[in-house]
Amino acid sequence: MKLSICTDVMGDLSFTDMLDKCVALGVEGIEMTGGGWSPAPHFRAETLLADPSELSRRLAEIEARGLTIAALNCSGNPLDPGHLGEKHRKEIEETFTLAGEIGVRKIVTMSGLPEAAAGDTVPNWLTYTKSWPDEMPERDRYQWEDRAFPYWHGLVEHAGKMGVEKIALENFSAMLVWNPETLFRLRNEVGAMVGMNLDPSHLFWKGACPIAVARALGPAIHHVHGKDTRIERGLCDVNGLLEMKEVTDVANRAWNYVAVGAGHDLQWWKEFFSVVGMMGYDGWVSLEMEDFTMSTEAGIRSSIDALQATIIR
Repeated sequence: MKLSICTDVMGDLSFTDMLDKCVALGVEGIEMTGGGWSPAPHFRAETLLADPSELSRRLAEIEARGLTIAALNCSGNPLDPGHLGEKHRKEIEETFTLAGEIGVRKIVTMSGLPEAAAGDTVPNWLTYTKSWPDEMPERDRYQWEDRAFPYWHGLVEHAGKMGVEKIALENFSAMLVWNPETLFRLRNEVGAMVGMNLDPSHLFWKGACPIAVARALGPAIHHVHGKDTRIERGLCDVNGLLEMKEVTDVANRAWNYVAVGAGHDLQWWKEFFSVVGMMGYDGWVSLEMEDFTMSTEAGIRSSIDALQATIIR
């Protein structure tokens, strides 16, 4: 496994400064984020497809520093029933097209989340029982069979034409694909090109064990994010783990995204990477930095140190 970093966290830097910082941090790869929910300006597919000379210049800068593009990341909700869905579908498709232009074989994205019935105007994450009300089984069927499956069949076909080999879906909350069971529901329908971007941070607060998840996924692990979560002692015992507070309200949340090692110790991370490798994954591990309990710089450097000490090489 090799260490990369999601460039979203350096969105305030120029392209050149961002690359220089990656070199200084000692990472080997960059997961270029652009489009979807990411505001990072460094590698926007629409812009670079329209300006081949600028694309060539940026690729040359990456190569000159000995860095590798680990993946292109365009994470959003392509199944949103409104304008957001239209925007994200366009940007995701453009990201696949850009990948084809530059020979990147892996895309990191999200499954999307649709409305629960025709005519609804907002996405609906169905996480309560199918037993009642009576409409629940139909809502579930509609989301998958009428909305998700047709979209993903089309996107997988486009990806194949672009030479993309792996689509890694992050197990993010409020998405149709958020755990192994839901991943395999989609993968069994549209094919093995679709796998998981195994992100431990989301699994912790859902009550799952990322090590057990890695075993369950096996060859469906397409990418790994190095990101930790801390369940906050005392607070989680009062209101549970379904947390609606702003991510910046760290002192009052039942759980927080934290720097790698600030939620689970290095022994845990060593076991995690050992099992991930044992299941056949030998690709990139991308640091995704979203710790608001400390400065961004401290979080990045602390996480890099922890990942370099635990990744199986």
